[in-house]
Amino acid sequence: MFSNATATEIDDALNQSWQAFHEYRKFSLRQRADFMKAIAQEIQAAMDTLLTTAMVETNLPQPRLQNEIVRTIFQLNSYAEACAKGEWLEARIDSSNPNRNPPKPDIRKMLVPLGPVVVFGASNFPFAYSTAGGDTACAFAAGCPVIVKAHPAHAETSTLVAAAIQQAASRCGMPAGIFTHIHGRDFETGKSLVMHDHTKAVGFTGSFAGGKQLFDWASQRKEPIPVFAEMGSINPVFMLPQKLKQSATEMAKMYAASITLSVGQFCTNPGILIAVENDDLEIFLSALSAEITHTAPATMLHPGIARAFIEKRNTALGQGGVETLAVSDTEPKENQGVPTLASATAEAFFKNPVLHQEVFGPYSIIIRCKNIEEMTAVATHLEGQLTATIMGTDEDILQHEALVEAVKNICGRFILNGVPTGVEVCLSMHHGGPFPATTDSRFTSVGADGIKRFARPIAFQNWNDNLLPDALKNSNPLNIWRTVNNELTREPR
Repeated sequence: MFSNATATEIDDALNQSWQAFHEYRKFSLRQRADFMKAIAQEIQAAMDTLLTTAMVETNLPQPRLQNEIVRTIFQLNSYAEACAKGEWLEARIDSSNPNRNPPKPDIRKMLVPLGPVVVFGASNFPFAYSTAGGDTACAFAAGCPVIVKAHPAHAETSTLVAAAIQQAASRCGMPAGIFTHIHGRDFETGKSLVMHDHTKAVGFTGSFAGGKQLFDWASQRKEPIPVFAEMGSINPVFMLPQKLKQSATEMAKMYAASITLSVGQFCTNPGILIAVENDDLEIFLSALSAEITHTAPATMLHPGIARAFIEKRNTALGQGGVETLAVSDTEPKENQGVPTLASATAEAFFKNPVLHQEVFGPYSIIIRCKNIEEMTAVATHLEGQLTATIMGTDEDILQHEALVEAVKNICGRFILNGVPTGVEVCLSMHHGGPFPATTDSRFTSVGADGIKRFARPIAFQNWNDNLLPDALKNSNPLNIWRTVNNELTREPR
């Protein structure tokens, strides 16, 4: 059992982090990248111990955890390379024109680090979205020290990963305070971290209630700061008529696997399916119900998540107009999530906001619509989502433009004929979405573009070349891509 950090410990940590910021922000892109790669090496070396510990703490199977560690290592290495390339700096140069009336000044712009970043570990990803996860990697790449608050569901795993980061920091000669690891089970720990004067940004992955509270605290500060919170999402799937006619059984098998993958403990779990009532939908539901019935319950991450699933599942199933279509035919054991499929009409959905809420676990609800117009109305009534999916043929898409536009308007990632589970780590990925999926839909928490969350633009006007940061000097000593007088180039100015 780890004790909550005291107010003095938190204050000391942020003060040291603030001092480290003034050193670390001057480190070169290559030095930052080497540090991140050293963290990846330390995690690789500790993999066996990390796997053993995480299996005990989270109930997740070894293959899933091993894949997640590999993903974490990949994130650190790929974001390190992106950091070194410097494209995320968004260097811009507009040359002076003294002959213009009025004269045009020399103006150059780039991104610079915000300052110490507080990262809250996620319950469902002990590696990829926690201590050395994407938020931490992006902050280091941006030039920011990091303070991690470990998630109590895997506190020991978090402590081991923190030790790997500290070892890498020592190897690379990082300043003291570049990384701090803190424990805390109560709200006061999180509030103290967010409200501290030296905290300049927050990264969070978790529930809507948790993320919104952090956002509110940050907004109430004398100096408000950005909170990049990835929160709840029910990831709607709109199934169009021709596709349903062609592939009802195949779609059912695909979505049964997606709904129940890792006991439904993904922020991209397909929690709501929408379709027009007809014979093809009945074929789909019959096949999906059979798959759900034959899927055994499994142990969830920790008792708190299991309790929340049971409570929210029972609440959803107890709403007026909701029918239970399928439940696993295997009796669950303690702390296990029971695969469940429910059904309701679009009319019931419009009237009851409870049906819009995420049930975190192996649960999904089908919304039966009278026609395409009612499907479109469902899309316009849905809140912001991380993902939205359309299952449709090309003809389906072309015939129902209004529906497609309505769905596109509510999501950060728009999927065609696939499942939302599985988030590729690449530059073109956007893992974010309109509120309440996230607190800022302009940014992603997956992919190297996430580095930009922890940086701000600054413009230098009429500075002598020798006094400018390397990214903006005429000779381009970093050899990075820059926009010079509206042209993208790596050439010296």
